[in-house]
Amino acid sequence: MENTLRILLSEEGADAEDIATLTGFLREELLRLDVDDVTAVPGGEPPPGARAVGIETIGALLVSLGSSAGALTQVLNAVRAWRTRCGGESRPSLRLTMDDDVLEISEATTDQVSEAFDLFVRRHSTVGT
Repeated sequence: MENTLRILLSEEGADAEDIATLTGFLREELLRLDVDDVTAVPGGEPPPGARAVGIETIGALLVSLGSSAGALTQVLNAVRAWRTRCGGESRPSLRLTMDDDVLEISEATTDQVSEAFDLFVRRHSTVGT
């Protein structure tokens, strides 16, 4: 999908309810930005005999960036601030996907996250322009 960022978040030891709560908080923050939409990724049908969808689906969001040149930067700044506020002993791991480009963040310092996000934005600087 063009101009779409997929965000997958996970946290070691977290159950589906915790991931759903974290994802909901992040979605609320992202909806305040200059983006077209932020939707949960549909999980599809669970396998026969399964009671629920996979935890990967619960923590997945699709962010439609629209035509705003600065939307990706806004989104990544919001994700960075949100992740920093999560605090606790561990912060959620993130997997960001845009086109065929994937950025994974797990155990990283704030400075490392900032540098990785800046590089990701530079690689996609033509998105929305």
